[in-house]
Amino acid sequence: MEWKTTDGLTDYQEATAFMEARVAAIASGDADECIWLLEHPPLYTAGTSAKREDLTDPDRFPVYESKRGGQYTYHGPGQRVVYVMLNVGKRGHDVRRFVQQLEEWVIAALAEFNVTGEIREGRVGVWVQRNDKPLTATGQTAEDKIAAIGVRLRKWVSFHGISINVEPDLSHFTGIVPCGIQDHGVTSLVDLGLPVTMADVDVALKKTFEDVFAGHAEVSRTDPAIRIG
Repeated sequence: MEWKTTDGLTDYQEATAFMEARVAAIASGDADECIWLLEHPPLYTAGTSAKREDLTDPDRFPVYESKRGGQYTYHGPGQRVVYVMLNVGKRGHDVRRFVQQLEEWVIAALAEFNVTGEIREGRVGVWVQRNDKPLTATGQTAEDKIAAIGVRLRKWVSFHGISINVEPDLSHFTGIVPCGIQDHGVTSLVDLGLPVTMADVDVALKKTFEDVFAGHAEVSRTDPAIRIG
């Protein structure tokens, strides 16, 4: 498997063109699997379930229609985007388990910085509790989103993937309702008070990948065209 890291800011359309070509090559057996670590300039993407009313400031940044699952999300400097081009067919033909593994991978990488990432039913992505914030109106501990997940499969090969907020400008998220969720905020590793760099996150991702993805046997089959936000 190839780990590909691109410095600077990568144009979104160039990235999607690369993924389209690489996924086709992986499916035909002409290329290795690939995980691509990069950053984008500020932009919004609309997943297959995006609702137009959730784009609250359409003129703020470029908006791209995306073939991934999910709703609106933001990408920009300071956010580690991880495009995951893996052969899910050879990894078990189990799409839901694959998405769970992506979640587990993010959680394991965050744990390298002593951050407890959690999954919430009905809320896509990875969340952290904010004990430093006031309780919610219902008396619950406040929670912020620190990572997003959105994938699609073609011929059992995945593309798009995950994004982890390292040190983005969090005000950029205010131009959308992130993933259609209005009652919770967004955070980043630096916002949590951790002096973490992009290189630190890359090391954590590479360190934890095999622990999560190695040895997954074939279990159940699910429609390979499923889109999961």
